Amino acid sequence: MSIKINLAVMLALRNVKSKDLAEHIGITEANLSLLKQGKVKGIRFETLDAICDYLDCQPADILEYVPATVAAD
Repeated sequence: MSIKINLAVMLALRNVKSKDLAEHIGITEANLSLLKQGKVKGIRFETLDAICDYLDCQPADILEYVPATVAAD
């Protein structure tokens, strides 16, 4: 996939535990873990909005487009 998920980086930068974020945005820790690993096919804008609100960041801080030719290297 050409979209890289940088959620783990943002959690570390903000010193936030996955458990706290999951509880605040109303998803399970298991689903948040899958999101952090990039193992989901999509994310609801409502969820992305809640994550950005809690972490005080922009969607681009979490989602990064990496062209397939670069990702394969």
